[in-house]
Amino acid sequence: MNQAIRRKRWTPLAIFAMIVGFILWWPLGLAVIGYILWGGSVDQLVDDLTTKASEAWRGSRTTPSASPAFDAYRAETLKRLEDEQAEFAGFVHKLREARDREEFDRFMSERGSR
Repeated sequence: MNQAIRRKRWTPLAIFAMIVGFILWWPLGLAVIGYILWGGSVDQLVDDLTTKASEAWRGSRTTPSASPAFDAYRAETLKRLEDEQAEFAGFVHKLREARDREEFDRFMSERGSR
């Protein structure tokens, strides 16, 4: 097996998982070592699990319920929240621009006074 691939498996997350596995229950620590040596990267495993969990969450969010009235209310509420989030992001962006402009103007005035 390629040494670069084997080294990539021993990441800080993999070592942490192994230590925690031994602390919780020693066979779990051995299982983590076995997975690292023969199975693959713990980082990739965590990425795969989080991707599957987020897809499941998104899927459960859009699954229709038994009540069409509730589905309409949920869709309307989600749309309103997305609109508010976009509006707030725009507001924060404008605040940052104003702060950056103020800092830049202050810098230029201090630089000009030297």
